Amino acid sequence: MSYIDGFVIAVPTANKQKFIEHARQLDTIFIELGAIRVIEAWGDDVPDGKVTDFRRAVQAKAEETVVFSWVEWPDKATRDAGMKKMMEDPRMDPTAPGNPPMPFDGKRMIFGGFEQVVEVKA
Repeated sequence: MSYIDGFVIAVPTANKQKFIEHARQLDTIFIELGAIRVIEAWGDDVPDGKVTDFRRAVQAKAEETVVFSWVEWPDKATRDAGMKKMMEDPRMDPTAPGNPPMPFDGKRMIFGGFEQVVEVKA
């Protein structure tokens, strides 16, 4: 089964188009490095919870939208090698000349790697 990297971020709603452009640029790097699929999902129905929720997890402000993203890799070994190369790739450096700045506060991003244990298809 595949290996999944998941991400949740808060993006200023006014930066939606900037975020899409940023994601299209960076997500191609994931594919170049071995990912088989990348999904970027703009929050549409993200309710407030009674104990916790996506908005609280990333400390989203009223003027921000929660984005849920994942990268699917064929296996963990490909992910580990790809992520190592990605962190060394100059296209990932938002301070490098020619690279656009991140359209969100990366310090509030939550992320993790997940071993797939169940898959159900139609």
